[in-house]
Amino acid sequence: MQGRENSVQTVAGIDLGGTAINYTLVNGEEQFLIEGLCEYPALAKQGPEICLQQIADGLKVAVEKAGVPLSGVAAAGLDTPGPANADGVLSRRGSTNFVHKDWAGFDIRLGLEKKLGIPVTYLNDGNAGALWGHFNIFGASPRETTLTVVIGTGLGGGIIIEGNVVKGKVGFGGELGHVLLPYQSIAAIAGLQPVCNCGRTGCLESVCSLSAIERSFLPYFLPKYPGHKLADMNLHAAAKLVRGMAENGDPMCTEIFGVQAHALGLFFDEMVNTFDPDAFIVGGGALETREEFQQWFLSEIRAGMPPQREEQVDIPIYVMPNGDTAGARGVAIEALKRARQNGTR
Repeated sequence: MQGRENSVQTVAGIDLGGTAINYTLVNGEEQFLIEGLCEYPALAKQGPEICLQQIADGLKVAVEKAGVPLSGVAAAGLDTPGPANADGVLSRRGSTNFVHKDWAGFDIRLGLEKKLGIPVTYLNDGNAGALWGHFNIFGASPRETTLTVVIGTGLGGGIIIEGNVVKGKVGFGGELGHVLLPYQSIAAIAGLQPVCNCGRTGCLESVCSLSAIERSFLPYFLPKYPGHKLADMNLHAAAKLVRGMAENGDPMCTEIFGVQAHALGLFFDEMVNTFDPDAFIVGGGALETREEFQQWFLSEIRAGMPPQREEQVDIPIYVMPNGDTAGARGVAIEALKRARQNGTR
């Protein structure tokens, strides 16, 4: 990405979530002008007209915080949760964040481009986070390949090859949560048939997500731990406590996170033999913990991987940096790259 730094002014990264929009700004020297979170309330559930105006209003707050003029923002990158195609056209079936009827089939990238009056690029939130993780580790080098998983309510992520996000024909490239696993080899869940949010059995998301904890693991493990304090709770509420309890040494919750790590080990093994990557990256709420727990989780992933060829056994596994701002930063990097390619000034 070198050689045209001075030809591009400031580029914005906009991460549209369910309750908040997070912004960042990056200049032509790839320096981020906002450290940490820069949030503004999201109004996606009120429909496109109100939401897009809210994004534009929040951008004014972000540029003021960064000390740059709004007129100096040459382009923007937008990321959202799915489902949407690679160009930013939202699914006609709707989603948790886009329940308003006017979002069905709406081109959110083009809509924001018209609202802001500058070029806008689009990535889904998993791909945006993956791009930031890749850039943070390897910079703008075009040589490396990385695979990122982001563990949240579901499981997202992305694949970066030579600095480019793998999107596929219609945007399903890098939908890592729906790769099928040989979950039957995980001894700790013998007999369990984990059903995914997509309806299939055995997707990575079905054994490695907050939904998996609520839907499959708590009903499976609680009978094995009589008297556990989560037993009398609503499963939805209980699932949100499992990570913190695992971090503090609760045996059942630790076992659940060990299963999730084992599942990631199996998945990474499949990806080693598909992409032979330079690195794996793991992020999301599951890893928003103390470093000691993070390192334990990474070691459990490694332990869950079947034996590798000698030259592949030491592929590094990283924790996603700047987790709260990863999406905004990743999509800002993508927009900066596009702006350079298009000669935006």
